[in-house]
Amino acid sequence: MPRKTTQREVRDVAERYAVAITPVMRELIDAGAARGPIAKQFLPDTRELIHRPDELSDPTGDDRHSPVEGIVHRYPDRVLLMPVKVCPVYCRYCFRRETVGTGEHALLGEAELTAALDYIRAEPGIWEVILSGGDPLILSQRRLSSILRRLREIPHVRIVRIHSRVPLVAPDRISRSLCRELRAAAPLFVVLHCNHRDEFTEAGERACAMLIDAGVPMLSQSVLLRGINDDAATLERLFRRLVENRIKPYYLHHMDRAPGTSHFRTDIAKGRALTEALRGRVSGLCQPTYVLDIPGGYGKTPLSPEYAQRGDDGCWQVRDYLDSRHRYEERHEDD
Repeated sequence: MPRKTTQREVRDVAERYAVAITPVMRELIDAGAARGPIAKQFLPDTRELIHRPDELSDPTGDDRHSPVEGIVHRYPDRVLLMPVKVCPVYCRYCFRRETVGTGEHALLGEAELTAALDYIRAEPGIWEVILSGGDPLILSQRRLSSILRRLREIPHVRIVRIHSRVPLVAPDRISRSLCRELRAAAPLFVVLHCNHRDEFTEAGERACAMLIDAGVPMLSQSVLLRGINDDAATLERLFRRLVENRIKPYYLHHMDRAPGTSHFRTDIAKGRALTEALRGRVSGLCQPTYVLDIPGGYGKTPLSPEYAQRGDDGCWQVRDYLDSRHRYEERHEDD
């Protein structure tokens, strides 16, 4: 069991990476174990200051696909629009931890937002816009509504997706008026980031129900995290809880190689074994796609045998959506 982190060590981590915890999550931490699944996700840990050679400041290669500020255009038919780089909570394993919560470019200015929307308008192949960041649902309702209205005015944008932790970590931000605004932007999907069943509170469940009852469908994305959800029983409880709340598990992400996150990382073979263990054990509704964001900006790939194969040297060959192969070498925390 790791020793308790001192206040000085907490300050050292906070000087390097953003720290924030909402009252709802703080209550769960106080009520549970000091090193329980909620605490591990949000409380600073000195291991975050250990940076390994294979870790990258931009592990998913966003920068190489960013034609203008606030846009990531990695795939032909969809873009990320990041209007804000602030979150209500900061995950200790965040793959954008070098850029979120830093105070620099925390909010796209009006000129930058207009340029980003102009880019989307000028690219007729863009069918879907994914609002990310940062957490888009931390924006004021007025600001978010303005963005959604301007996206609706672009004829070729048919789908909007919002990725957020807010419904569970700050459920009081989900109001009926916000739900009406989101419903007016339909087809719009909210993708909830959730890694453990214990993140659900009564208030969080009500917030999710409010969105869904208003006609806003919800999906989920989770990250496979060592010591938090890397066993079949924990994943089963998480995915069942999501489906019971009418939220379809969408992605289970293999950990990205962000700096200071090696203590959260599992290996691909274990992730595969866990997803295989869930086959037949839970409904197909409860089974997300296990994916890797290929380092360097090559996009997501399923970690199935068709897309990822281990070579004789122990390294993986992973195939991207353009049918190119990439070497993925795994290192463990104690290497």
